[in-house]
Amino acid sequence: MSLFFDAFAALIERCADLLTPLFAGASTAAAIVLFTMAVRLAVHPLSRAAARGQKARARLAPQLAALRKKHAKNPERLQKAVMELHAKEKVSPLAGCLPSLLQAPAFFLMYHLFSSGRMAGHDLFGAPLVGRAADAFGQAGPFGPAGLTYLALFVIVAVTATYTFVRTRRQQAAAPATVDTDQPGAGAVMALTRHLPLLSFATLITVAVVPLAAALYVVTSTVWTAVERAFLYRDMPAAALASPAVGA
Repeated sequence: MSLFFDAFAALIERCADLLTPLFAGASTAAAIVLFTMAVRLAVHPLSRAAARGQKARARLAPQLAALRKKHAKNPERLQKAVMELHAKEKVSPLAGCLPSLLQAPAFFLMYHLFSSGRMAGHDLFGAPLVGRAADAFGQAGPFGPAGLTYLALFVIVAVTATYTFVRTRRQQAAAPATVDTDQPGAGAVMALTRHLPLLSFATLITVAVVPLAAALYVVTSTVWTAVERAFLYRDMPAAALASPAVGA
């Protein structure tokens, strides 16, 4: 495992060396951003497949509602009928999870590499890439060089989260929900749907507690996600995205 992390550290340092003529002291941070974009680009085909799957599930919502009504007293038969419908339409209920699952190893790799201290000595505008927000604010305050770096990241995340929140809420208001309110648990699903956009702001907590290198990964990925979803789901109401069919 140590050899694996050493190889990854060498890769980041090599990329940083190549970027030094353009980014000078911020070359390692630039290498992290480019690495994150490369990861997101690699899983983009899966994101497109997930978008197609979610659109297909939204299209199947009337048929799912009919199945729920038909097999309301037979959960096992309902589950089988839903699986048969998904298989017939070539829709995978797990497709939407794959992009996030495949990104997780890259994030933990970045987190472990910089939290271990082996990449000490690299910084972004005076903020060590192995440091955290509490260290930056504690040393020179929020308006010191390191503190301002974190404040800039918080602003980027806040703006992105606000955009995602407003866009999702507008789309939810413009489209009817696809949850069957007569089904058990429908109220909980609808409540979750209404508050799901608020999860965008949870990224602020992540950025505040992880090493700056991992925070750069999270911020870059968050912005990518917002742009990617705006493009992939531009013709699909968010209510259809965020409202899973109860019992499916």
